[in-house]
Amino acid sequence: MENKQNGAKYAEDRRKSKGGWLWWLPVLVFAAIVLTMSVLTILKFVHHLKRSLSPHRPQKVIQKYADALEIAMQFFDVQKSGKLVNNNIAWRGDSGLLDGSQESVDLSKGLYDAGDLIKFGFPMAFTATMLSWGILEYGNQMNALKQLGHAQDSLKWITDYLINAHPSPNVLYIQVGDAKSDHDCWERPETMSEMRPLTQVNASFPGTEVAAETAAAMASASLVFKKINGTYSDQLLVHAQQLFTFADTYRGSYSISLPQVQEYYNSTGYGDELLWAAGWLYYATGDHAYLNYVTELNGQEFANWGSPTWFSWDDKHAGVQLYIVHFNKYFYLLGIC
Repeated sequence: MENKQNGAKYAEDRRKSKGGWLWWLPVLVFAAIVLTMSVLTILKFVHHLKRSLSPHRPQKVIQKYADALEIAMQFFDVQKSGKLVNNNIAWRGDSGLLDGSQESVDLSKGLYDAGDLIKFGFPMAFTATMLSWGILEYGNQMNALKQLGHAQDSLKWITDYLINAHPSPNVLYIQVGDAKSDHDCWERPETMSEMRPLTQVNASFPGTEVAAETAAAMASASLVFKKINGTYSDQLLVHAQQLFTFADTYRGSYSISLPQVQEYYNSTGYGDELLWAAGWLYYATGDHAYLNYVTELNGQEFANWGSPTWFSWDDKHAGVQLYIVHFNKYFYLLGIC
């Protein structure tokens, strides 16, 4: 009798146990569905974000903007110095071929500043950095409009000059020509005959802002050329790292070291350029020491967080704050670093 009772109890327990499991089964299925849908939603969002940032995403061509870009790109051709290659500007020819020869450096390339014939290294380096940034951000649109190669060639014309302007780790030529004598004579670059003195920054006469900006130009350009000319990209990165070390080790404004530069491109400080250069070096190398330089070691002193001003060749605070937020996501998703 007792055995029958135990058997009945065992059967009842199994029935209840089975019933409990049957109750949990739909709960587990529902949870699995929710988890799967959540994962798929996240993956779909990441895929959409990658597509929206991808330099290969096809874009609709709007002709008036295509024409505007083509005309804008001609500016670099108009301003070129040196032995011109595939020159499409009928009224421009070779010029500045002997620039730098008195000190055995080839500074024939690069860009003239504006309507004058001076090569100012500070704004020229900023031009290279911004052109690199434009290519990295909008290379897909440039390619669709058949302007990407033009932009890359224009960038290389500047960076070729910057490489030659940095003949040793702690020397950077930052100007070709004398601004006063140049402005006293209105002439074509092809026929200029005046002396072309050189100005440099070095360990004794530091120029942190111009050296750091040139480092930013080299680092950003190294990203542009990374997949199309690896050897050149590596060369740019070596110069960028050397220039950043030079700028940071021998801190001092070039406006103080070389008072004559104050009249044309006077600097209001060099902290923003150090952060700007370190940020670009982080993206070019993936070395978190450069990121820490910006966000931890020097950010409080130099970054002016939350209060950016205008963005220009002299003030990069807004640019630093923008790329810390935007570029970190952009380059991570594209797998650059």
